[in-house]
Amino acid sequence: MSTNENRALSEEELQELVAASDSGSRSPTGAVGWFIAAVALIWSIFQVLLASPVAPYILPGDLINNSRQIHLAFAIFLAAMAYPLFKSSPRNHIPWYDWVLGLSGAFLALYGYFFYDKIVGNGGLADMQDAYFALAGLIVLFVSSYRVLGPVMVILAFVFLFYVFFGSSEAVPDQIRWAGASLRKAMSHMWITSEGVFGIALGVSTKFVFLFVLFGALLDKAGAGNYFIKMAFGALGHLRGGPAKAAVVGSAATGLISGSSIANVVTTGTFTIPLMKRVGFSAEKAGAVEVASSVNGQIMPPVMGAAAFLMVEYVGISYVEVITHAFLPAIISYIALVYIVHLEAVKTNMPTIGNKVVNLFNTVLGMFGFFAGFALLCYATQYPVSWIVSAFPEGSGWILTVLLAAIYVALLYLAAQVPDLEPDDPNAQVVELPDVAKIYKSGLYYLLPIIVLVYFLMIERKSPGLSAFWATFLLFGILLTQKTLKAFFRGESNAISRLRDGLMDLIDGMIDGARNMIGIGLATATAGIIVGTVSLTGIGQVMADFVEFLSGGNLILMLIFVAILSLILGMGLPTTANYIVVSSLMVGVVMELGAQSGLVVPLIAVHLFVFYFGIMADVTPPVGLASFAAAAVSGGDAIRTGFIAFFYSLRTVALPFVFIFNTDLLLIDVTWTQGIIVFVTATVGILVFTAATMGWFLTKNRIWETVAMLVIAFALFRPGFFMNQFQAPYDEIEPASFAQALGAAEPGSQLRTVISGPDFDTLEVKDLTVPLTVPDVEGADARLDALGFMIVPEGDVQRLDEPMFGTDLGDALASFDFYGDDPVQIASVQTTADQLPKELMFIPALLLLALIALLQSRRAIHIREGETA
Repeated sequence: MSTNENRALSEEELQELVAASDSGSRSPTGAVGWFIAAVALIWSIFQVLLASPVAPYILPGDLINNSRQIHLAFAIFLAAMAYPLFKSSPRNHIPWYDWVLGLSGAFLALYGYFFYDKIVGNGGLADMQDAYFALAGLIVLFVSSYRVLGPVMVILAFVFLFYVFFGSSEAVPDQIRWAGASLRKAMSHMWITSEGVFGIALGVSTKFVFLFVLFGALLDKAGAGNYFIKMAFGALGHLRGGPAKAAVVGSAATGLISGSSIANVVTTGTFTIPLMKRVGFSAEKAGAVEVASSVNGQIMPPVMGAAAFLMVEYVGISYVEVITHAFLPAIISYIALVYIVHLEAVKTNMPTIGNKVVNLFNTVLGMFGFFAGFALLCYATQYPVSWIVSAFPEGSGWILTVLLAAIYVALLYLAAQVPDLEPDDPNAQVVELPDVAKIYKSGLYYLLPIIVLVYFLMIERKSPGLSAFWATFLLFGILLTQKTLKAFFRGESNAISRLRDGLMDLIDGMIDGARNMIGIGLATATAGIIVGTVSLTGIGQVMADFVEFLSGGNLILMLIFVAILSLILGMGLPTTANYIVVSSLMVGVVMELGAQSGLVVPLIAVHLFVFYFGIMADVTPPVGLASFAAAAVSGGDAIRTGFIAFFYSLRTVALPFVFIFNTDLLLIDVTWTQGIIVFVTATVGILVFTAATMGWFLTKNRIWETVAMLVIAFALFRPGFFMNQFQAPYDEIEPASFAQALGAAEPGSQLRTVISGPDFDTLEVKDLTVPLTVPDVEGADARLDALGFMIVPEGDVQRLDEPMFGTDLGDALASFDFYGDDPVQIASVQTTADQLPKELMFIPALLLLALIALLQSRRAIHIREGETA
């Protein structure tokens, strides 16, 4: 490829790239431009009002009930206005066909709102008129998705829709053939009911995601993005490979509030990639570091590229539980990426930037102190708040508002004492590192909305939508007043006139937030077609049979195939659509085949497993969108950048396999003490794994050292595997003794039962592992009744009658045929054995690591002495 083809894009071209991906590359001027901005602003205002606690009092009930339709209508209309349909379409004005598509699409999205009474009169089912309008709506939705998301999403949805209509054709293989659906039935399912386009995914986009995207856009507009990057660069830029370490931390900070890996790459990459190249990283490696950090931002709570809110609905647990489970893998993944960058710098002996005295220990301690202090501050906020609420129950809201305003003014006064932060030029002849001690004051008030968000989410346990509303409401105040108050504190004469600047920043931020939501709104709506197809046709069972056939029933092979399929399904899709698609198709596969193989995994672990591999599609060539964005910044080769980024992301590939088998990593059912031990050992484990894959620890690895470090990492991540080789984890009980064992077990303990019987669909005998939590009632018979068991002993066989419909056991055994020739029976029963603590396996693993460190440190000394000589 020629140099010309690989040139780095200019700032203007990069912003066009982000716009084309996230907010639309068309920006007409004049009255039309004002009109589009007004529509985007109205969308933001509607969503803020919808999330507010006063929504039931100021919005009509039919608007609230049809908020999903309104949400999609805005997205389709703005997509037609902001995104050109063809490459040759004009960028500075809107052609007539886009007006037709935009207005008709908005009307069709609102069809259920306009004809609500008619649809209710038909019992919620579509007649032929509804079906034709719904079909037109799907066509316009496909056109909108094509212009915003590209062809991949549309092709995938079209294939599934084709299967709905023609799945009964003779041309379709027997294994995946189904009865097929009429136009009325399919359109009713996809457009009229809440099973398809207007399903859970679009509901989550409407209720939660918009407010978080708006929060991120406003925070960035206020200047927080630049502040986070400067702080990261000031803290880490002086270290060896410092710009790359700053890129990782800066991307983690912006990833907290960003739902787009491409925007993350360009935002932080325009500054960090040129500096990485300056200290010795190749264009491809510099781009790969930025890609790996930015894509990792999508697995970082609290937003996780909007997937966190979808998991709440799909898994059925609280938002706090979702982000608690997702936190540890995300944080150790970032720690490992910083270590990868460090090893790259050490291997090639890269120079440092600036003349600051380097003290790695103090830097690491300072970074840890900042994040730990921030977490402690968020946690400690509850004590003064609860004291004020208990002391002044009537007026506590007003008192807390005044107190928050006073803290904001005080922090703004501190910020006014130092100059405003301006973006640096990474290509300048002399690069000066920001002095953290001088610049930290300039943006401390940016932490206030984040503290408010965390407080309402984690302490008050409010809904994500309401929590984001209060944090966004505070940002409204910050954007309106920060410039005026700074000018006032600095004694400038134009303080009052700066209010207008603040108002324009607020309006621009709200318009940016709405435009950034176009793609997410359309992605969730289009992905709803795939979810609707799964619920209508039962294709999920077909996917399970397909993966089982490929893997031959082998558990590890099954997980590898699911990972590969998730990677393929996620290619070319934005994060939100990516997660909806892979979770709707792959989660059931892992749960069913895992249970048949004896692997009982919490549902959240499986959702995170497929989510991680779906996200990896953003990195992986040939469709790694983030890799292409990074190559545009660095001027490197996009495919090579993608492969290096994938290599850097190997830890993100390994982690899902780890937490599927060791759910301690997701902090499931662990105490505080166990949680700390898991954090420390998992961090050491991921660093050792990184050193092994990079071929460098204290010096270059020998082959046996690399193999040994992989074993050490495995032992630190899965100590139970080695302990199980010495002591069996479960004691076997005869099925005939099941009732007695259940009666004797401690309440709350678990029994693992393997149920054997004919499959309802195939009539082939299969095994299914079902974990049972012992109920807190006395006596074996009472416990059997509480669990829903109806056992009919026939000699040594413990035959089961069909459990009561609607019970947990009934749901777990729903795939069995209880009325066939072969009985459904208890095949085996296991109780947890009295095993030594698995953590004892850490001791030999750490001793072996110490031996490798000793040997390598001696070799490193000899190498340095040889170089000196």
